[in-house]
Amino acid sequence: MWVDGWIVSRGASDPIEQPWGWTIDMGQATHVSRHVLPAPREADVRKIVADTSAPGTWLKLFAAEGTVRPWLGPGWQFDQVACLMTVPLAPERPEVPAGYTLTRWTRGGVTRVLVRTSEGHFAARGQVAATGRSAVVDQIETAPGHRRRGLGALVMRTLQDTAHAAGATTGVLVATPDGQALYSTLGWTTHSPMTSLWFEPSDSSS
Repeated sequence: MWVDGWIVSRGASDPIEQPWGWTIDMGQATHVSRHVLPAPREADVRKIVADTSAPGTWLKLFAAEGTVRPWLGPGWQFDQVACLMTVPLAPERPEVPAGYTLTRWTRGGVTRVLVRTSEGHFAARGQVAATGRSAVVDQIETAPGHRRRGLGALVMRTLQDTAHAAGATTGVLVATPDGQALYSTLGWTTHSPMTSLWFEPSDSSS
């Protein structure tokens, strides 16, 4: 479910099925492609690492960092730890706090939410891609000066309501530790850790 919605949210290629998961092309200089392993095994990860020479190749491994770290070679950089979460979707009617406005629009299967101050300054954002019975919430962000004012919850509940109205019954996301704390208060359940890393060899390791 996460892969299906994520590729729509980010405009990525269709996933290519592999014995261990999926390969997805991104086509960006620092994010050329990614390999997603829902149940990573040491032999598979070691083979992918040995076969990788292109900078900007990412690994998304649904396992703890401490488990997969010994399987990697030089040149692999760790991103922030994360976890996979889901929630049953239901109608939501969040209220916009005084002093803020909310704009919502949908294009290409992705709904985006933007929260601004009454003067038009950026405050928070997020997006969701509904793909059938599931929907992936993605790229949630709150400006530092506007945190702890309920804006993250406003964005999340608006996106959840949008996905529910589109017919989705389950919300899916990958959360950072800060995001996990917020999403847990909104009824999201944690299912698995996710280790995210990319290949960026130094001159000495290339």
